[in-house]
Amino acid sequence: MDVMGEMADLFETGRFARSSGREEAGDEAQEAADEAAEEVRRRIAAEAGDVEAMSVLGAMLLRRGDLDGAESHLRAATAAGDRAAANNLGVLLHQRGYADEAAGWWRIAAVAGSCAAAHALGRHFRERGDEPAAEYWLRQSAEQGHVLGAYALADLLEHRGDGAGAERWMRAAAERGHREAAYRLARTLDRRAGRDLDDDGPGVVRSVTERGSRADRAEGSEEAEQWYRQAAARGHRRAALHLGAILEKRGELREAGRWYLTSAKDGEARAACALGFLLRDAGDTESAAVWWLRAAQDGDGNAANALGALHAERGEPQTAERWYRAALDAGDDNGAYNLGLLCAEQGRTAQAEQWYRRAAYAGHREAANALAILLLRGGDAAGAEPWFSKAAEVGSVDAAFNLGILHAGRGEDVAALRWYERAAAAGHTEAALQVGMARLRDGDEPEAERFLRCAAGGGSPEAAYRLATLLDARRPPAPAHELGEPAQEKTECEEWYERAASQGHRRAQVRVGMLAAARGDVVEAARWYREAAEAGSRNGAFNLGLLLAREGSEPEAVVWWRRAADAGHGRAALRLALVCARRGELDEGQRWADRAVSLGPREVAERAARLRDALRQELSA
Repeated sequence: MDVMGEMADLFETGRFARSSGREEAGDEAQEAADEAAEEVRRRIAAEAGDVEAMSVLGAMLLRRGDLDGAESHLRAATAAGDRAAANNLGVLLHQRGYADEAAGWWRIAAVAGSCAAAHALGRHFRERGDEPAAEYWLRQSAEQGHVLGAYALADLLEHRGDGAGAERWMRAAAERGHREAAYRLARTLDRRAGRDLDDDGPGVVRSVTERGSRADRAEGSEEAEQWYRQAAARGHRRAALHLGAILEKRGELREAGRWYLTSAKDGEARAACALGFLLRDAGDTESAAVWWLRAAQDGDGNAANALGALHAERGEPQTAERWYRAALDAGDDNGAYNLGLLCAEQGRTAQAEQWYRRAAYAGHREAANALAILLLRGGDAAGAEPWFSKAAEVGSVDAAFNLGILHAGRGEDVAALRWYERAAAAGHTEAALQVGMARLRDGDEPEAERFLRCAAGGGSPEAAYRLATLLDARRPPAPAHELGEPAQEKTECEEWYERAASQGHRRAQVRVGMLAAARGDVVEAARWYREAAEAGSRNGAFNLGLLLAREGSEPEAVVWWRRAADAGHGRAALRLALVCARRGELDEGQRWADRAVSLGPREVAERAARLRDALRQELSA
């Protein structure tokens, strides 16, 4: 049982308490000389019968570890009624293994009003399982203002499920400077505010108070940060870790790094790992690797995985594999998943499947999704589906989307839509696009628009294009543009077309070109048509040809019409046939007319057929 605490608490006197660090340390030799002189004075006074001197001298010797020398002086002072001596005699006997005799002296001191003795007695009874007696004495100590008594009482009440009482005394201990109490109080407030950072420390007080309003949670979160600060300032390494995490999330990276560094230097592996990620994000991978190495050597699996990823990026797969295995040995299932990824990149499919399975059986959702994809690519759709389902059920958005694809491939549209909706609700862009398209097919334009907006906002060019077409169909016809008039402001649908076009969507590029041409902006229209045509759009090539022909550049227009016709554009083939006919190239014109007839559409085919017949007559004349 640890009853030592601070030096002043141990000896129930402030006469020999050391500085808490607020004052600079003096010369060690001078301090030793002063202490020796003080001991001589106390010894002379004790031999003369001074009870206080006996008590203080016994405390000095006890602190030094001279139990034999301390015991006689403490017993003499105790016999004379000195309660501090009785408490310290209990400490001495406890150190020698005489717990019951120590408790007897603590009881004498506690009855005489010693709060330190009451605390020690309460701890004694708790170790023996006598919680009612422990609570009685710890309460006596806490109510007299003893900080260790308040903390021990809070710990006991928390263990018994009295959350409100535990929080009250934990707060009392924290307010008196107990760093562990401040940390645990902060953890309680964090959980109440809904900000529950992972922790493997001691039990945390659980309050019986229900979750309050958003304002109450925000207030609790701010108070938690204050207690973390207090505990961290007093050297609590996990408090420094949590404080760093709060500051990092808030974007105060410099201060977060300072607290991570403080915690890491005190031996907190998770802080060293977090500091490594902070340095990596700042571009200092070399320093990041140093801290990851330190954390990994202390058993932090996350840091080992980070080192593995770093070496994999550097093209050092063997070193990466070694660190991934170290992460796995540290109990981090990400190690097995990363080993699977590494093997898959190297084409070692069998080993990749083995590692994915290991991580998936351990509950790693992304490993389950990766395993399902591997099986699906190998033709085992029946084996893939259960793993997709398992991953989706535990929150894998990609797995939910993949299940949608799987069901859609079987023609099971209802089941596919259900999984697409689930993935879309979690923010999956392509899933939102699929739901939006399904709603369009069903004629539910408001819902279609909602999902398409989500997907387009998430960066899907196809969703941006389809949203633009939906909005385009609703807008009234634009008035004709007259030369010299200022161009009209762009509508929302044009903005979505342009967003899709800027992301390389060819149909959107053609449409943006058409809208620009309608506004009279020939240069902008040509730019977008050309970009679409060069990306393989036959409509873009055809429209660019039209634009060039109108501007008097028919030879260049013919180049683009030829590209469009070769790609299967019937109107482009008809235009080429007309150009050839006008130039007198009848055989070539007839060939392009035949091509236009075969490509269509119907009205183009009809015109091309009439032109072809006319060319034949001309040739046979």
